[in-house]
Amino acid sequence: MYALVEFKGRQYKAEKGALLRVDKVDAEPGSKLDIDSVLLLSKGDADVAVGTPYVAGVKVSAVVEGHEKGKKIIVFKYKPKKDYRRKQGHRQQYSILKIEDIAGA
Repeated sequence: MYALVEFKGRQYKAEKGALLRVDKVDAEPGSKLDIDSVLLLSKGDADVAVGTPYVAGVKVSAVVEGHEKGKKIIVFKYKPKKDYRRKQGHRQQYSILKIEDIAGA
């Protein structure tokens, strides 16, 4: 059984026991989150519920496992023949969510 959920503007496939790497959530590690925006719920090949836009009565329970940073990305801008160069680095912050249950399935 799995569910497609929308969380912070992105869509994720949530299965029981799976780890999701999402954009950083302002929550302490060990705290619980409930996600009600379930777009699709599948219990098998034949039993699929698609929401309009969300499936009613279904929510996904998750626990914040921790926070981490992604790999460094270099942003380099330049204009040829104009002596213009700018180098900037960026590391995106992520939270790790562990899916505990899909309730209302």
